Amino acid sequence: MAENKPDDSSWMTAEFERQRDRLHSVAYRMLGSLTEADDALQEAWLRIDRADTDEIANPAGWLTTVTARVCLNMLRARSNRHEEPTSPHVPDPIIQEESAGDPAFEAALADSVGLAMLVVLQTLSPAERLAFILHDMFAVPFAEIAPMLDRTPEAVRQLASRARTRVRSAPAADADLAQQRVVVEAFLAAARAGDFDSLVAILDPNVRLRADGGPSRPGISAIVHGAEVVAGRAIMFSTPDAIVRPVVVNGSAGIVATTADGEPISVMAFTIRDGLVIAIDVLADPHRLRDLPGITQSD
Repeated sequence: MAENKPDDSSWMTAEFERQRDRLHSVAYRMLGSLTEADDALQEAWLRIDRADTDEIANPAGWLTTVTARVCLNMLRARSNRHEEPTSPHVPDPIIQEESAGDPAFEAALADSVGLAMLVVLQTLSPAERLAFILHDMFAVPFAEIAPMLDRTPEAVRQLASRARTRVRSAPAADADLAQQRVVVEAFLAAARAGDFDSLVAILDPNVRLRADGGPSRPGISAIVHGAEVVAGRAIMFSTPDAIVRPVVVNGSAGIVATTADGEPISVMAFTIRDGLVIAIDVLADPHRLRDLPGITQSD
């Protein structure tokens, strides 16, 4: 047993808790689902609790490996059951109350990954997703990823390279949240007023809207492109009497819309570049919204 480790597994329990946020970030990026990420961590802990941890020299790396393997198995099982998310699908958003200057908020913001990128990650194969996320996002060497995929480090490098090419297609946002918020407020005001021309003026000509209404609201679900088409849908589905709360969604300016009695209507995430909206992701599936952390201010 390595020196300074206690005779029981308490040291690994403590290490797991120290690494929990990081491991959850790995799982969330892999699976695109907060619930499944929680399930993955539970399964990873069961495996860790049964394992002989005496000779582990790099606990953080080992915990990452165990969690990634669980996620890989979940992705493969999902694919085998033909349960990969079908289009249009918006991954589970992470909702935060904006709190500039709060170190915890700033740290979470720096670690966030946008919904637009998560959408692209879902188009990758499980192996490509694992290689890219672990190497490019969490700096795991290719040599450590290779055994998880039963491939050579060079083959894993190629997987990550292919994934990287796809991920570059995800729209990149401006970093200034305050400026993003100005654009979002202008978008909402124009949509509520039915001001088509003002909406078109703040939309990139190639803007993409992805709306996920789930099985119970199929009429909302769509993927559309182009400023005029997106502006038309924004006016069509605008709900003037909704209560709109500004929030941060996966690191970008967004909103939560609810009825007057607090029933969630939708979460919207905006990707803004050079003062124009280039992508909008809308989750309006009532079943998923109901249990989403942060959907109400009391969460």
